[in-house]
Amino acid sequence: MARVIWDSVTKKFGQVVAVDNLTLTAEDGEFLVLVGPSGCGKTTALRLVAGLEEPTGGLIWIGDRVVNDLPPRDRDVAMVFQSYALYPHMSVYDNMAFGLKLRGFPRAEIDRRVRQVAEILGIADLLDRKPRQLSGGQRQRVALGRAIVREPKVFLMDEPLSNLDAKLRVQTRAELKKLHQTLKTTTIYVTHDQVEAMTMGDRIAVINKGVLQQVDTPQNVYEHPVNIFVAGFIGSPAMNFFRGRLLSEDGRLYVDLEDFRVEVPGQLGEVLRQRAPSPKVVLGVRPEHIRLSAAEGQGVRCRVEVVEPLGNETLVHVTSGRHTWTVWLPGMLKVAPGMSLQLEFDPEKLHLFDAGTERALIEPELRALARAG
Repeated sequence: MARVIWDSVTKKFGQVVAVDNLTLTAEDGEFLVLVGPSGCGKTTALRLVAGLEEPTGGLIWIGDRVVNDLPPRDRDVAMVFQSYALYPHMSVYDNMAFGLKLRGFPRAEIDRRVRQVAEILGIADLLDRKPRQLSGGQRQRVALGRAIVREPKVFLMDEPLSNLDAKLRVQTRAELKKLHQTLKTTTIYVTHDQVEAMTMGDRIAVINKGVLQQVDTPQNVYEHPVNIFVAGFIGSPAMNFFRGRLLSEDGRLYVDLEDFRVEVPGQLGEVLRQRAPSPKVVLGVRPEHIRLSAAEGQGVRCRVEVVEPLGNETLVHVTSGRHTWTVWLPGMLKVAPGMSLQLEFDPEKLHLFDAGTERALIEPELRALARAG
């Protein structure tokens, strides 16, 4: 096992900057997920570690070695691609054993590794089959097995589940997480699916336009996004945003959204009043942090536009004045388009961002300071 470090790494393709001054560490034995929209540079960052791309600037460390000038075969990493890339004329056994044979491993050692990994992955009864005789999920396990038998220092995975159907994707990501807990090998996993990132990663690194936006545990990124991009990208359904102004009235602080106001609670409002650089702000609130008002006359009167029943939950799209947003409500509710709802925001779960810089105004330390009040 080994630690992987991108040390001020930049990668340019002509005038296009794919990775922009990336400094990031995957700790020894960690499952680090690189997540972001298509074209954000996450796969390029992975390929730089694999040696499939050369950095324009900066250093790549694997363990205690700088590997910029090392060819891929000497980096002791194993990569699993989005496509399975199995040899169609070879059996499952031979596909898994092929890399070890090229490296001159003894036949007995190859056989031990292949059969041991096949047992772990639940494909021991498929070793004599050809890839065309396998399902998509089984082929993906074979591709994983081919990487695992090498016992590398680092696993690199580039969207390995994207070709699977939804049910199989959920099953396989649980198996991958369990596998990592068993092997404890440093793993760097690339995905554009924020649900995969949240459920699989020890930490997640959110990237946009080649720039690292935030790296932290999934829970911290969800609860304390550092900017509007991270707040909108992480979480499903996505966070609702409202542009408005801070307004102080009768000793209280509000976010004035023209059609309605949202009060910033007590001590948090006091601290925020002193630190906000501009009255222009963006209010963020997640759909799951909006609730039906307990008392008549409280909250915001909204009109239901679209209802998405999902069994144990209901997504409701509502409007109030010029604002449209999404609400997550538990259970199957008798809600229909055209109905009126009284909704209120959870005051402890509000997110505020500077409208100019799009940076978060309510940081974890600021919340703690406000609570200590």
